[in-house]
Amino acid sequence: MALLGKSLLRSKFGSYVCKARELIVNQRRCIVSCVDPSLGLTEEQKEFQKVAFDFAANEMAPHMAEWDQKEIFPVDTMRKAAQLGFGGIYVKPDVGGSGLSRLDTSIIFEALSTGCVSTTAYMSIHNMCAWMIDAFGNEKQRQTFCPPLCSMDKFASYCLTEPGSGSDAASLLTTAKRRGDHYILNGSKAFISGGGDTDIYVVMCRTGEKGAKGISCVVVEKGTPGLSFGKKEKKVGWNSQPTRAVIFEDCAVPVINRLGEEGQGFLIAMKGLNGGRINIASCSLGAAHASVLLARDHLKVRKQFGEPLSNSQFLQFTLAQMATRLVASRLMVRQAALALQEDREDAVTLCSMAKLFATDECFAICNQALQMHGGYGYLKDYAIQQFVRDIRVHQILEGTNEVMKMIISRNLLQE
Repeated sequence: MALLGKSLLRSKFGSYVCKARELIVNQRRCIVSCVDPSLGLTEEQKEFQKVAFDFAANEMAPHMAEWDQKEIFPVDTMRKAAQLGFGGIYVKPDVGGSGLSRLDTSIIFEALSTGCVSTTAYMSIHNMCAWMIDAFGNEKQRQTFCPPLCSMDKFASYCLTEPGSGSDAASLLTTAKRRGDHYILNGSKAFISGGGDTDIYVVMCRTGEKGAKGISCVVVEKGTPGLSFGKKEKKVGWNSQPTRAVIFEDCAVPVINRLGEEGQGFLIAMKGLNGGRINIASCSLGAAHASVLLARDHLKVRKQFGEPLSNSQFLQFTLAQMATRLVASRLMVRQAALALQEDREDAVTLCSMAKLFATDECFAICNQALQMHGGYGYLKDYAIQQFVRDIRVHQILEGTNEVMKMIISRNLLQE
């Protein structure tokens, strides 16, 4: 629904905001000013950030552990989020999107991730797919695919990685040979978030020569003959979203489902990933923010040697370092989001820097917060261990952090 933000935000969400649970109200009151994620935002941004925080507390956090342990894909909850405009945050309003900026999107995903990183991360991938169709599709494709994606009546998956091509994405082998008015797809994709449970697959496939210039992008709908799925993967984290291989065996896809021109697929994939890197870094920010607050509260109530842990200068200094890393990460992510929104020349490098820095630092923050909890932090009764498990993969996907270093160094060393 294209109702989030702008003048409609106050009227549509006023009643919802007023229903905030005592938990989130107390948390917001207790936020130490130096790590407050609303600092520097406009009043409008603060409003939809509050909507996202409230939704995370009311609809996600109470179920986070159950979704993880039972591997539940929370479709109904995500559709509730879509009613708030979170199904197509940076998709244009004429096809059901909210039309917000990349910075606005980062703010929302950070807030939602305090309630469940895994679910928010899937929503970020879904949003990326919807934006790719919105940005590169023709009018008929936009009007066909985007509205049900923005409402989350249908869900989307991004299909680039293959068993033999991870970081070296341009070497992908899935073929799409044209036969009349169809492409015949053969090959497989690996580690696909939502695979098997989602409805729309944005697929990178080879229609031409070797290398990046031979790759095209097509939209494949669930139920297409020749489309099948592998077993559901058992993962360390991200358990509220299914992950499967996506398999194409003589899968006939209409040529009219191709986004852009033949040979434009790799460019489309990379354009999507630039935003995806900001999104996933923002999910790491939410986990780290929640972990800092959990660690702070634990230090105040846990006593050892006759006094609260918060009296230990070592732990005080450690908490200070965690807070500093969090704020530095947030500033870098938001700067990169602005650069991407403005289509600046340095946007790709800044997105890579933000993804590298934020996912590394936020994982270190969550891991340190777990250490501060001692043995309790290792129990599944405590949320901190789930934040650690869920964001570990952020250093791997959307381009590994080693690939981020390659992109950054290439920029530095170019003539």
